Amino acid sequence: MRNTSWYSNFAKVTAHFCGRPRVFAFATAIVVVWILTGPIFNFSDTWQLVINTGTTIITFLMVFLIQNTQNRDTEAIQVKLDELIRATKGAHNVLLDLEDLEEENLDEFKKKYQALAAAARTSLSQGNFDTDSPEP
Repeated sequence: MRNTSWYSNFAKVTAHFCGRPRVFAFATAIVVVWILTGPIFNFSDTWQLVINTGTTIITFLMVFLIQNTQNRDTEAIQVKLDELIRATKGAHNVLLDLEDLEEENLDEFKKKYQALAAAARTSLSQGNFDTDSPEP
């Protein structure tokens, strides 16, 4: 069932690699070297353009790679949460795939659960338990 595209694999590996402390240290070292070369190049426009162009290109490309990785991770988490809801006795199956609903529908569910949370806090402050499970 592992049939991922070359881009997904590339994005995942690149995002993982770029998130490492060594890569951050390397990027910091590049900036430090750039700053130290300022006096050599008299802080010229070209000297400034080098770092601006380099960081802009890298940032532009990284946004797409990281977004791809985040999208896949978020989707996987949603599927896992859906499975937990589906497998939990007494859980409301209507909560499956909420991420696909319109904002108004999501707000309705949110208000319902905010009311449940408020009632639970009130009950807890009166010395009752704050655990419960939905009606089957």
